[in-house]
Amino acid sequence: MEHWKRTIERANRCFVQGDWVDAREAYLQALALALVLFERWADAEEAVAACVISHHNLADLHLRLNQPEESAEYLCAIHQRLLQAMQDSRLTPQLREAALRQSSKTYVELLNFISDHGEYPRTHRLLGGTAAHPTPSQYGAH
Repeated sequence: MEHWKRTIERANRCFVQGDWVDAREAYLQALALALVLFERWADAEEAVAACVISHHNLADLHLRLNQPEESAEYLCAIHQRLLQAMQDSRLTPQLREAALRQSSKTYVELLNFISDHGEYPRTHRLLGGTAAHPTPSQYGAH
């Protein structure tokens, strides 16, 4: 956990300084650590939070670089990973429950992203397109 924290803090410093290349490299390192250690982390909440933070920081970076489709990919990847983790009987109940709790946050982030930046192919596939944004006709016209 400490190595992940130091890596994410270094990435955040680079991000604040506008050093996008080094920020991206450090965020990718943090993500790799979080994914490799996901099932090995002593604290399930921390394991899931590290994955979510790593993905969301990369999504924020890509938005800053005016690459919203890349951002959508990271937001979708973590949401999908949590949905899969919730159903993976090989994982501990604590890890599955932490994934469930965090999935509501990743879902809201996705909806906010779509509201601000529109749909992209992966967001459409993951959330079922207009199911995420009901139209008035779905509830009847007035």
